[in-house]
Parts: sequence; C-alpha cells; structure tokens
Amino acid sequence: MKKIVTIGEILVEIMAVDRGEGFTQPMSLVGPFPSGAPAIFIDQAARFGQPCGMVGCVGADHFGRVNLDRLKRDGVDISGIAVDSEYATGSAFVRYRHDGSRDFVFNIKHSASGRMSLTDNARALIDGSDHLHVMGTSLFSPRIVEVVLKAVGMIKAKGGTVSFDPNVRSEMLALPGLREALETILGQCDLFLPSGPELFLFAPGNSEVEAIGQILKKEIKAVVVKNGSQGANYHDLGSTIRQPAFNVHEVDPTGAGDCFGATFVSCWLRGMTPGDALRYAAASGARAVERQGPMEGVSTLAELDTFIADTSAPLIFRSHQ
Repeated sequence: MKKIVTIGEILVEIMAVDRGEGFTQPMSLVGPFPSGAPAIFIDQAARFGQPCGMVGCVGADHFGRVNLDRLKRDGVDISGIAVDSEYATGSAFVRYRHDGSRDFVFNIKHSASGRMSLTDNARALIDGSDHLHVMGTSLFSPRIVEVVLKAVGMIKAKGGTVSFDPNVRSEMLALPGLREALETILGQCDLFLPSGPELFLFAPGNSEVEAIGQILKKEIKAVVVKNGSQGANYHDLGSTIRQPAFNVHEVDPTGAGDCFGATFVSCWLRGMTPGDALRYAAASGARAVERQGPMEGVSTLAELDTFIADTSAPLIFRSHQ
C-alpha cells in the first residue's frame, strides 16, 4: 500500500472538565492527551492500517513522550520526528463554552513544533513516501511554510500525490504570506478536503456549486467538503456524492475532521470507490466524537465495518455527465 507522510505540530491537549468561559480562574482539568491536527490525522491513518509517518518536533519532556509513545504504538513511523532539548512540547488548553464553541490557550509557534525542519531523517521519510497530506494549521510560521512547500515539491517530483485540508483558524489568516502559501498548496494538491465555509477561502463570492467548479478547474481530482453533523459531500468533474452523518452521541468533537480526512485519504489511495471512501470517512469521524480526547476515538477498519453495519446512513449519488 502507498505510504502517507504528514508534517506539522505535535502537542498535548489539556481540557477543562466544566463548560464555561475561558481560563480566568482555577478549575479542574483533564489530560494531557496527545494531539495536534496532523498528529491526529496520521494516528488515524495508522490505526486504519495505512503505512504512514510524520515529520515534526517535540520537546525532551513527558509531553513529547506521551505523543511519541502513542504514535509509535499505533503504527506511525516516527523516524522523522525530532526531539529538541531546549524547547518544550507544544500545548493547547481547551475549554468548551455552553454553546459548544471553544476557548484555547496555545503554545505552538514558540514550542518545539516551531523548531521542526527537514532533517536527514525527515528527508528520508519523505523520499520513502508516496503521498503527502498538508494541514493549514501547520502553516503557522514562514519557517514551517518553507518546510511544507519543499516537501510538496519532493513528493510531486517523484510522481506522488498531495491532499490538502486548509483547517485554518481565523486568527492565522492575517499571518504574512499565509494566503499565498495556501494558494500555492491548493494548486499542487490532488485531493482537497475543506470544512464548510473553508471552501470559499479560494472561491469568494460564489455559490457552493460555482466554488466547487472553480476549484476543480485547477486540475484537482476531487473535492470533499466536510459539514460536521450535516454529513459530507464528494465532488469530481463527473459526479457528486452526499453522505449523511451517522447518528451518534457526541462527547468531544475535537479531531473528528482529522479522522475523517485520514480515513478518506487512506481509502482513496487504496483505490476504493468514492462512495465507499466517503462512507468509511464519515463513520470514522462519527466514532471519533464518542470519546473524550483528540485521538481516543480513532478506528481500525474492522471497527468501522462493524459500526457501519450497525448504523446505516445511505449515500445519495448524482451524476453530472
């Protein structure tokens, strides 16, 4: 099977037990959970049985060990993850508000994650991979943008493929050069996986149909739009497939989109039909929200087969031909 590599932040997530506003007073916390959008993505790919590895950096501390142990245990090739002796592993403190939105306190840019580079081990991992998955959350500094763009070039030069999940927090859009980097990556990707409104980052002022058409003209093979509890839609030049969401009890939505993406990309690389890939991805995202913690709901193929058999959600197919 084809090997996936991703690049980006690795951190721990520490969550407030009670819902409320922010972190302005002492409160009960739970964690640390291994986290970071690309780390969640690659852990799900590994659990699904896809060969995969990650380029990143953690500190020489317990938080780094939490992540390395988890990724290695689940089957991720961690040879491209450096350990920095001076900078601490990244962290995110998270508290859910009563309306379901979240407050964050991040330490990513000035953590070990901000020190990642194309080491010899990282280059070897990329050279041995067939597919690169890029996440917008990882483009938090010019240094990391440079690393990601070099990796895109390396993969494309050898005939590999690229998937792109913009997954950009609103405050990041003001970073110098970020929009240009996003456009460059979009122009190189084969598979585009935005969440809802992210579709319009690259086609502003259009309807959804017009935006998808405009993006597909860039020679992207397919667009998969994640709409959370509203399901997901697959689009290529010939068809649209809609996958309704599975009905589950939501405990923690963090990481659901990353699990969805990892499962879809893995299925796509295995040559599954778009409908089957979409169904597995939707099931993976649904199972992810049933457990607290970003990686705690990752799924194997066998677990997804059982879940799908027990919880049906039919596809809706429409041909454009």
